Order: sequence, then C-alpha cells, then structure tokens
Amino acid sequence: MKKLCIAIACFGWSLTATAAPLNILFIIADDLGAWDITPFNPDCFYDTPHLQQLADSGMRFTQAYAACPVCSPTRSAVLTGQWPARTRNTDYFGGPNEFFGQTLPTGYVPAVNGTFGRHADRPLWPAPYLGQLAEAHTTLAEALHAHGYATFFAGKWHLGPEGSWPEDHGFDINKGGCHRGAPPGGKRYFPPYANPRLTDGPTGEHLPDRLAQETISFIADHKNDRFLAYLSFYSVHTPLMAPEDLVAKYQRRRRDRGLEDRFAPEPPRANRTVQSHAVYGGMVEAMDAAVGRVLAALEEHGIANQTLVIFTSDNGGLSTSEGSPTSNLPLRAGKGWLYEGGIRVPLLVRLPGMAIPGSTSAWPVTSTDYFPTILEAAALPPLPKQHCDGNSFGPALKDAAAQAPERPLFWHYPHWGNQGGTPGAAVRLGDWKLIDWYWGRGPELFQLATDAGEQINLAAVEPAKLAELSRLLDEFRQDTAALMPAQNPRPKKPFDTW
Repeated sequence: MKKLCIAIACFGWSLTATAAPLNILFIIADDLGAWDITPFNPDCFYDTPHLQQLADSGMRFTQAYAACPVCSPTRSAVLTGQWPARTRNTDYFGGPNEFFGQTLPTGYVPAVNGTFGRHADRPLWPAPYLGQLAEAHTTLAEALHAHGYATFFAGKWHLGPEGSWPEDHGFDINKGGCHRGAPPGGKRYFPPYANPRLTDGPTGEHLPDRLAQETISFIADHKNDRFLAYLSFYSVHTPLMAPEDLVAKYQRRRRDRGLEDRFAPEPPRANRTVQSHAVYGGMVEAMDAAVGRVLAALEEHGIANQTLVIFTSDNGGLSTSEGSPTSNLPLRAGKGWLYEGGIRVPLLVRLPGMAIPGSTSAWPVTSTDYFPTILEAAALPPLPKQHCDGNSFGPALKDAAAQAPERPLFWHYPHWGNQGGTPGAAVRLGDWKLIDWYWGRGPELFQLATDAGEQINLAAVEPAKLAELSRLLDEFRQDTAALMPAQNPRPKKPFDTW
C-alpha cells in the first residue's frame, strides 16, 4: 500500500529582501465562508474592506480547504500538520463522544459511561474521538518557539480541557483561549466575558476588538523580536450578536436592496440561498475591522515588510442551522457538511518579497499545509514526522501560475453533525471529488471544474474514476487507522429511511 504520511520536500525559499527575521501573523476566523468576504465574492452582502486590502497586497487562494467541516479538527490540523483522522480529533470537542465497543484512542473517556446518548436510535453509532490535542505532538507554536520565536495566542482555542490550553502547547501568552467553542458568559461577545483567560473590559467593549487590541499590544512589545501572533477569532460563530450600529446598517441595506430570506431543501435541513442576515453582517464587518487594526499595527511599527500574514477560516459558512446566517452559493450546503460549502474556506496570504500583490492562485491548500509552509518561509528546518500530512505551498507564493503536484486531499467525518451533515468521508484529486457516505445513500462523485455546486452525481457513469478515488480513500483510512462508525443493530428506523 502507498504510504500517505510522507516526508515533505523543501523548496529552499525564504525571504531575501530583508535580513530581518520573519514574523508570523496567523489569523483564523470561525465559521466564515469564502463567499462572506469581498475578495472572493465582490457582490457579497457584507463589507470587508480590510480583508480586501490584504488581498490586494497579497495573494488569494481560490482552492483553499479546511481539514474538516467543523472547528476543532481543523484547528488541530493547523497546529499539528496532520489529518484529523490521524490525530483522532475528528469532531468538535464537546460534541457527542460515545462508545460502541471498538478499540479506543489513547486518553478517550466515554461521554456517559459507555452509553450512546442522543445517537442511540440512529442507524450508525458515531466513532469516538480524542477530545484534546495530544501532548506527543510538536505543534507549530512549539516548533517556532524552539527557534527563538515569542509566541502569542488570542481568542478561540477549543482543543481540550484545562491542561491542554495554548500555554500547554507552545504559546507564551494566552488571551482568551480555553475549552469553549463559543464565547462564554452572559453577554458572550460583550463583557462580562466569564473567560478564565481573558479579563473583563469596560462596558460596551466588543470581543473581536479586544482580541485585536491584545494582539496589537503583543506586537508592540515584540516588534524587535521574531514572533508568532496567532489571532483566533470567536467571530463569526453563534450566538449571533453584533454592535447595534452595525446591525442597523445592515437592516437598512437589506431594506434598500429589497432582500428576503430564502431557503432551498438540503435534507434533512433547509439551506439559506440569500445573504441577507443583518446581525451576521455586523459580525463579519466587526471582525474585518479588527483585522484592519492589527494590520495597521504592523505598518505603524515598521515591520509589515518582514511579516508573513495568513488569513483563513476553520470551516465553511453556517447555512443550515442555528439561524442559518449566511449563504455559500454557488457552493452546496455549509458548515457540518462534506459538500464544498462546508469545507471550502477563504485564504489570503501576504509574504513581502514573494507573493505578487493582488495575485490569485488555484494551488489547492488545506489546513495541514500551513505548518510546513510557515517553517519554510522562515528558513527553518522541516519536521516531516510531525507535519507529515502537509505540503508547502511555497512555490505558489513565488509564482501565482505555479501548478501544484497532483495529490489527494482527504476528509473523514464519522459523526452526525449539528447542522444536518451525516457521517462520511471525502477525497479530492484534481477536479474530481468523491463523497463516501457511511450511512443510507450511495457514493457521490462530482467533477468540480464544471459542477462546483455538486449537483450532478457521476458515480454511475464514471466507474473507473469512482474506483480510483474509492481506493485512495481506503488507503487513507488504513494509513491513518481512522476510527469508523458502527452499524446499530436495532435502530428505531430502518437504515434506508433515516
């Protein structure tokens, strides 16, 4: 069998325009779809001028993916450079974690003493998962710290309980990172935050602005050092909350444009097809403004020309539950689904002296690729045994027209998603994508170049391609020892009618 966890080739590039060390500013939004920002959707409902400025001064990646359609697994993949199937971090931490008798990952504890919880009646019992970032990993922060980098984390962590927080995985400073996947506290995005790693600010303070200010303060304190500033927004995750003036702005825009909420079936849910949610608009713009403040701080301190900036998201936009605040059209579905709307994400990269300002690349990138790319950009040695599932996209930053070596991208989500998504796996190779559902429907094969919305299932008419991608998925699951769901012998509803 072909070994999928391979050593990463080093392309040998680094900054040459300046002798100063390379700083890293990594920004990751929560639940932000690619079509939620103007660099990827000029006609979107929301204003994102600062992200547009970042795109104009850097590179847009039009084929960027999250490693999972939900948050914790993607965030694990960024920090470890490994597929969530390999790290056993396959679901959002805190989600149902139930036991059905298979071999368990090290450190796994059944959710309710070996019972099946809310999935007891479903045709599949979901796979268990490891609800923390394992100590054995050398994280991106630890790798940089070993080479003298000051390391800072602000915002959403959601990678385990206390004892497995940012300060336990290589970050010198932690502002707001804990076990929670959304802002805790009664007012959530406003103080009191009730966050064990973030003190309360004054009445009316807005969380994304506060996280930006903490990041700016760190940058000011370390402007003469090499640093990793990891800004991980809680925005734009539910609950849907935004400053009143921004909500009023988007309410006016909605009225002025004559927009109405519209949905289309995506069984078992309905999928939003129009961007028109005023509160969500305020959340997106507030997050964009916070990004703008941090980017301005780099300019103010004269270090923008020696700082690699990466902006991305942990999964696609939320379109089928919890208020269904956004639409990912022309992509299908959203957060929690293996369709493109759930896994395609925005990616903007600015590397002074490398990325051509305003350029666009079709190089496929996924969450595991940031680790080796950042090390390479900083002229640091790779850690191929750690980031074994990531490939550097350095050649694309040197040349927007560079063609990526063909390689498969994988997803393994053996869980029932809160947003209507169901257990399954997927692989993309070139323009072809296969979704292998683990429950009652057959495989779905799509040709993305002509069917980005995944409406035409070619599984029945492309048997050779179906067999090729099915083999790749089988090899991936074997190589990662992926934990699989199990069939329930006594579901309340027949398997084929769930």
